[in-house]
Amino acid sequence: MTIEALKDAEGLLKKIGNTPLVKLESLSNESVDFYAKLESHNPFGSVKDRAAFWMIKRAEEEGLIKRGHSVIIEPTSGNTGIALAGIAKLLGYKVEIVIPEKASEETKKIIELLGATLYQTSDDLCPKVGAGTDQSIALAKSIASARPDKYFSPNQYANEANFMGHYSGTGPEIWKQTGGKITHFFSGVGTGGTITGIGAYLKEKNRDVKIIAVQPQQNHLIQGLRNFEESAKPELFLKREDVVDDWMTITNEEAFSSVKEIFQNERILASPSSAAVYCAMKKYGISEGCVVGIFADDGKKFKSLYGQQGVFTPEEFDRCLHDAKHLSPSALY
Repeated sequence: MTIEALKDAEGLLKKIGNTPLVKLESLSNESVDFYAKLESHNPFGSVKDRAAFWMIKRAEEEGLIKRGHSVIIEPTSGNTGIALAGIAKLLGYKVEIVIPEKASEETKKIIELLGATLYQTSDDLCPKVGAGTDQSIALAKSIASARPDKYFSPNQYANEANFMGHYSGTGPEIWKQTGGKITHFFSGVGTGGTITGIGAYLKEKNRDVKIIAVQPQQNHLIQGLRNFEESAKPELFLKREDVVDDWMTITNEEAFSSVKEIFQNERILASPSSAAVYCAMKKYGISEGCVVGIFADDGKKFKSLYGQQGVFTPEEFDRCLHDAKHLSPSALY
């Protein structure tokens, strides 16, 4: 990579974070304000830009990877793969991504367009380790362990840099953006880095802030989230799971119907995981306070899934994309 290209890359990576906090007018009233933290405004379109950047930079600082030599391999249900593929490419690394077959076709195409090699896992590849993403974890570990001189897996499910990206970045942003008035925080749970990082910071600022974890039903179709009744809790989450005050489980039907509701009410084209968080915020029964939910990404890469689930026809989706508010002008896919 040339010096000029490196400067351009570093300039772009400085845009990670400081995402907008948007009021959800349809849920808010005189006694309670609801907000969505729109992580789609990161350069590669999701909350996972933060974790990917912190994990790569920490690995460089510790001498675990070298530009132009190391291959980064990671299991993911989508957004981390996109973030790693984009950020690592900017910094001069090759990337290999292991992803469940049920991830959206658009997600897989984006990862490949960003130059990463893609491996897909089926639900019966490694049945003893559980459903969905767990098979991808097993395959990535197998590939990396065979060539430790060449391969490096950040392992977002155990990497403290994932936690620190949110403890040092997203948490302080939310505290500042709400003027310290936040009373409830909602987040989906995948690796656990987002909810524990933000939750730990907010609890330090005000121990009475309530942290609510959102999980999908078993055998779900919500990319990026995990149901801990069918899938093991990641090491990163287990370290600080006591930061979570309460849990809500959202069904596929609730999440996908909320996608349409959010667009009708707010003109926000939300992802399934963001819609699950919205649904949980709405159902929880908060009568007063300041409520923030993480919208991990937007709905741009779910056209095929929304068609399959009867959320939008292809024509309706295109109209929504045209009419939507708050779509990131800078996401690089």
